[in-house]
Amino acid sequence: MMGLWRIHKLMNPFPRVARFTVEVRDFGCLKTALGWTQDPVLDEPYLFEYAGRSDINERRLRDAEVIAGACCNGNPEILLEIGTAAGQTTAIMAMNAPKAAVYTVNIPPEHIRQGGKLVTYAPKLDEIGSYYRSRECPNIHQILANTADWEPDFGPIDVSFIDGCHDAKFVFNDTAMILRYCRPGSILIWHDFCPGLALTSVQKANVCAGIEKLFRKRILRGPIYHLRDSWVGLMVVDQRYAGMGIQARGR
Repeated sequence: MMGLWRIHKLMNPFPRVARFTVEVRDFGCLKTALGWTQDPVLDEPYLFEYAGRSDINERRLRDAEVIAGACCNGNPEILLEIGTAAGQTTAIMAMNAPKAAVYTVNIPPEHIRQGGKLVTYAPKLDEIGSYYRSRECPNIHQILANTADWEPDFGPIDVSFIDGCHDAKFVFNDTAMILRYCRPGSILIWHDFCPGLALTSVQKANVCAGIEKLFRKRILRGPIYHLRDSWVGLMVVDQRYAGMGIQARGR
């Protein structure tokens, strides 16, 4: 007979993620929880399009509310995105923090085999950042690198959006690396973080697995805020877990 501990593990393979995730009803409630006062600018037409089941309940808009909300509140100066792709989210970040420097990293196409397996989209070189270039955002800095062997030469990083390779190993390593360049109060955001759908999606399961390991090794401490109907999770970095990589701006 299968032991009760094994049944529990099969039913809930990410117990720490479940324990530390706070489900938030709507963006207004998230603003209250985080002390935000500003509403983001979200006028990109694609946010309101419905292309299939993944867009049910305005999922793209819910994602953007969280990401852009983090960018337009708190006067961030340095933003980092892992996984540029066409640069739609990059543009949203840049437009909602126009005084900030937005660094966005994408693996070069010729190195894609050295990356992980779970990638949503592997753009060609001229496709990387094509959307944000069309929006003429002056505060975006493109970086072509594999985050498996790359680290920033800037910081502290105020807001990070992790949406590169979704393999659990990359989620773990990217997050741990970014934490070394965070300050207390920095914001981490993961895409494809949706615990309620984790057992129905390989990518979401791997994101949860990577974050579960970060909790297990005490690299992270909650809570993670998950806006209902979104695919993103947000954490404010605790003073105990902010890294020592860069202590002052301008390095």
